[in-house]
Amino acid sequence: MAGGGGEQVEATPIAAIGRHVGEEVEVAGWLRGLRSSGRIAFLQIRDGTGVCQAVLAAEQVTPEAYRVITALGQESSLRVRGQVRADARAPGGYELLAQSVLPLQDAVDYPITPKEHGVEFLLDHRHLWLRSPRQAAILRIRAELEAALMEWLDQHGFVRVDAPILTPNAAEGTTTLFDVDYFGESAYLTQSGQLYMEAAAMALGKVYCFGPTFRAEKSKTRRHLIEFWMLEPEMAWAGHAENMAVQESLIAHAVQRVLDRRSTELQLLERDVTHLSRVAPPFPRITYDEALRILASKGLALEWGEDFGAPHESALAESFDRPVFVERYPAKIKAFYMQPAPDRPEVVLAADLLASEGYGEIVGGSERIADPDLLAERLREHGLSGDVFSWYMDLRRYGTVPHAGFGLGLERLLAWVCGLEHVRESIPFPRLLNRIRP
Repeated sequence: MAGGGGEQVEATPIAAIGRHVGEEVEVAGWLRGLRSSGRIAFLQIRDGTGVCQAVLAAEQVTPEAYRVITALGQESSLRVRGQVRADARAPGGYELLAQSVLPLQDAVDYPITPKEHGVEFLLDHRHLWLRSPRQAAILRIRAELEAALMEWLDQHGFVRVDAPILTPNAAEGTTTLFDVDYFGESAYLTQSGQLYMEAAAMALGKVYCFGPTFRAEKSKTRRHLIEFWMLEPEMAWAGHAENMAVQESLIAHAVQRVLDRRSTELQLLERDVTHLSRVAPPFPRITYDEALRILASKGLALEWGEDFGAPHESALAESFDRPVFVERYPAKIKAFYMQPAPDRPEVVLAADLLASEGYGEIVGGSERIADPDLLAERLREHGLSGDVFSWYMDLRRYGTVPHAGFGLGLERLLAWVCGLEHVRESIPFPRLLNRIRP
């Protein structure tokens, strides 16, 4: 116990030490850096709430304690007691004049050093990489986004309903499913909670679920994860127009809250917030047909009925100064449950919301088919089992109503807000095609 011990008191969060100038406090944290100048040591300490500098004069402790303290490795854990002093030059604007330092554990040969490391090395050590200022800032912004999204939904009458992770069928009839043996029966890791939210909306009106979803896609692009988090609101008695209005208000609220409350973290990430500051309703709306014309003018012509890839989404978004809705897609490239447009049944009342700055789709939604006969027809056309979807058909047999909803990919939204090059930094422990550890 270098530097003394005594009765352990509750530590003061570093973020709060500015309220204790001239007072004695104790902080508990990890050693981010240390330098010694003659008989004075400067310790950079972080505790998850902030960073402060502790200044330790050698005469405050025994010679042996001073030797032990100044030899501590990066990320060693310790408690420091001292008087708070304002100092504009110090991290956070305050420093501790240390009176005692109690090392709890000396972290020898911490693997992530201030030098450059390759991405694979950092991902191998993701459990430690999270401690870096950049990664901690991303996680704080992620938490802020989650809170903001749910705050808006809660304030607008939505009820959270948790959807199952194990499901007997896919939401969209795709093959990118993780198959699980469920006591001799096939089950799958969920791709979406949407179908369950449709059921919950018929009970509660406006609902949402928020949780992990899984896609067994053999994709290595910077926009894809194997496991990601989806926010999925669903509304009874709502149509296509209201669905888009909810999306733009929700996104605008979340982005503004991050700008208001996480400016320090955005600055640390060196994020240019010019585009984010323009995120306010209404968002531009273009049809799929109009999108094809824009793409053709940019040398990216597609045949009618072809879906957009990442280059097409980026090219479309760069024509606008805020997120843009692309709506009324061909029915053949969208899911079976989407409502056809009454004036043009070959297109559906669906929209994808494309983020600015080339980040692509962050939200996808649609009005759902309410007519039981049409839904049964669509299930047959997509080769989906009526037995598996019989419970879903019940929603149309017993009190069907117009309804709509959408899915928001949290990691893609976060990548855009933070200006990340790759979505893998937007989740604490990314699951990628070649990575399931740590």
